[in-house]
Amino acid sequence: MKILVIGSGGREHALVWKLAQSASVEKVWCAPGNGGIASDAECVPLDLKDVGAAADLAKRLGVDLTVVGPEMPLTLGIADEFERRGLRLLGPIEKAAQLEGSKVFAKRFMQQHDIPTADVYGVYIETLEAMTALDSADWPLVIKADGLCAGKGVLVTSSTDEATDFIERALVKREFGEAGSRVMLEEALEGDELSYIILTDGENFLRMAPARDHKRAFDGDKGPNTGGMGVYSIDEILPAALEKEIVEKIVQPTLDGLRADGMPYRGFLYFGLMITPDGPKVLEYNCRLGDPETEAVMLRADFDLAQACLAAASGELKGFEAKWQPGASVCVVIASKGYPGDVQTGVEIHGLERAAKVPGAVIFHAGTRGSGATCYTSGGRVLAVCAKGGDLAEARKIAYDAAGHIKIAGAHYRKDIGAKAPRQHKG
Repeated sequence: MKILVIGSGGREHALVWKLAQSASVEKVWCAPGNGGIASDAECVPLDLKDVGAAADLAKRLGVDLTVVGPEMPLTLGIADEFERRGLRLLGPIEKAAQLEGSKVFAKRFMQQHDIPTADVYGVYIETLEAMTALDSADWPLVIKADGLCAGKGVLVTSSTDEATDFIERALVKREFGEAGSRVMLEEALEGDELSYIILTDGENFLRMAPARDHKRAFDGDKGPNTGGMGVYSIDEILPAALEKEIVEKIVQPTLDGLRADGMPYRGFLYFGLMITPDGPKVLEYNCRLGDPETEAVMLRADFDLAQACLAAASGELKGFEAKWQPGASVCVVIASKGYPGDVQTGVEIHGLERAAKVPGAVIFHAGTRGSGATCYTSGGRVLAVCAKGGDLAEARKIAYDAAGHIKIAGAHYRKDIGAKAPRQHKG
């Protein structure tokens, strides 16, 4: 099998790394890829916004399957373009990708299909109306820009000043562009977050190993929301009773609702959940694998990912089993100076070779350029330093030992990924 992976971040590096391990895979390309991915796959240029060029590339390379990593090409209709040309791609059609592309669309979908989620105060396009709504909201509250904002379009706050500032940034200053042309105010849910990700052919699904993300920029869950500063994966955060409830109340109604609404779903589907005292509720959908969840989860995968992806894309996932290695995995994200705001790029990265020699450590490149001994930062999240261990403590030690060897001027990373003992949920 020949596979093309679309994307250029840490998630795509982890996908390439795992797909290349399959005995059935002859060749893997990544478009556009990055400096680190080039060591595991052949990288080829591609504008991620040009779905026609992506289809041209897949046809020219003669690939058997294209796997899409990031959300943007999916929301721009890359799956529809490939289907028109008779090319096999793993990813939802444009209409279904609105589950991530529009938070308002997703909320209305959940309300229509009785999927548990946070209550909504309102959706606003006018600044004065949004400001006025703050007076009658319960605090803390959540404010969301409607569209794709690279993980930065959500504010959870108890401060009127912060809420007012966010609304002005979205609706007045247009800081998020068209993605912030309307904002949604909703209740803030309390509990523990859980990333529940499935691979589905529209009817059948495999669930990925459970993971817990750390969204805030700094230790102790302080600072602004980011695209994710680290994650850990252990089975203990997903007891059988809780998983049964998630599948029955959230996953199955979502898949049934998508089919009923004329948008059958093939691909990875991410459920960002809050495990509340009233049970699991959906915070958000992502129409692809999570990042950095993928980097940690792939270390525990004990099955042929390439064959699973092919089966899902072909509508033949029934009977496929996904096995997971016991123990724990951890991913620590090293971010550029200034992240998640204006970031400093072009900074040389030192210590990669030493870090990679730490037994049990695996380093995925997210925002890098160059290769070999000379590598530079090219984005906000630079590296995902990952490790697998017999338990969470061992995995954390390995990951942080490796991260300690990496030196990037001004860079930062959280020191507490996975440090909080996982709460035992009864479901």
